[in-house]
Amino acid sequence: MRIATIKAVTEAQLCTGCGACASIAPERYRMADVTDHGRRPIPCSATREDHVERELLEVCPGVTLHHDEKTWSKGYDREQAAGWGPILEVWKGHAVEEQTRWEASSGGIATAIALHAVRSKNTHGVLHIRSRRGRAWLNETVLSTTEADVRAATGSRYAPASPVESLHLVRDAATPTVFIGKPCDVAAVHNIARKDRTINEKVALTVAIFCAGTPTWRGTLEMLRAMGFDDPESVEYLRYRGHGWPGHAAARGKIQGRATEVKFTYDESWNRILSRHRQWRCQICPDHTGEFADISVGDPWYEPPKEGASGESLIVVRTERGARWVEEMRALGVLRIERVANDVVARSQPNLMRVRGAVWGRLLALRLAGAGVPSFRGLPTFRFWLREIDMRAKLQSIFGTLRRIGSRGLRKPATMAPMDESGGDVTNANPR
Repeated sequence: MRIATIKAVTEAQLCTGCGACASIAPERYRMADVTDHGRRPIPCSATREDHVERELLEVCPGVTLHHDEKTWSKGYDREQAAGWGPILEVWKGHAVEEQTRWEASSGGIATAIALHAVRSKNTHGVLHIRSRRGRAWLNETVLSTTEADVRAATGSRYAPASPVESLHLVRDAATPTVFIGKPCDVAAVHNIARKDRTINEKVALTVAIFCAGTPTWRGTLEMLRAMGFDDPESVEYLRYRGHGWPGHAAARGKIQGRATEVKFTYDESWNRILSRHRQWRCQICPDHTGEFADISVGDPWYEPPKEGASGESLIVVRTERGARWVEEMRALGVLRIERVANDVVARSQPNLMRVRGAVWGRLLALRLAGAGVPSFRGLPTFRFWLREIDMRAKLQSIFGTLRRIGSRGLRKPATMAPMDESGGDVTNANPR
């Protein structure tokens, strides 16, 4: 399948939903919520192959992830680089403020960085995601400039979001701004910053949250129905994690006219429901730990969480700029952290190298079938296919994908039908 326009990216189901195209060319694309895919660029007019589309494809993380080791900070761990990207340091710890630590998804590090950004005189604020005002089950991008803004956005959102769509807010800000997003979102900002000097200067820091894949809106709708909320518009509050580690999902709203709050454990929400609805592009992603970021944060799963305990986070420092931020926050007493061995990342995410190996087989199957295939350079997969997965998994990565190509219609252009943005019923949308 030939990919020559952003519209073709979405039709091939390679879109990550980051919003980069809508940010750069708002006259061509707008982002919309599509039930069984996620946030997707919808053409504002007829698309055509031209220099603008080529420029958009060059920054689109859905089709372009290219590492250039020549640009990496000196002193990166060469032993870890093939599987985890550039690593200068790894820390483990949590935010000193107990409220921040408790409300966040793990140790509150991303929130602590955001709070530090709005308190600093050198940065304008932080561009990140929060629950959408007035429609709590959806997401929106906000530029937070106060502590209240940041706290309102605390916690991971296991649902589609397009933070790069609002990158113009960073461009227009008086001083540099921190950007927090998923690995693909940060990769998009990285791609744009390489070509756009203003964005390169206006981004103070990029922070990526470890990501196991983004569930489509179908996942959130199914979770809410399992909680008893048949109408998502009746939900007034929704979080996916937090209040302990690993925390729990919680929804508050009206069920049969009565105010109700329902909680699901992490296993009930993520493992049993949300993870089954991950978008296709996530199934062929080699970067789940934010290799293009200044700082990546995630769960230190190598230490099993204790029920009800406050969380801990891993901090993966990837650039000298990231190292300066971590050291400053540690010195100011904002973070309580300790250095750990760099291989703690691998011990915390033992499945990801098997996933990376499976990606090679999946890409091979896509090529054989003539479906859409992204371009990855500097993110090796074949070596992990050879050594990390057994023969059964090797065959499954290829032949299982060939079956998925048929069931998901990956050789045919997918239709992107936006949900009813006026708040109408979306629960009966047809899944692919």
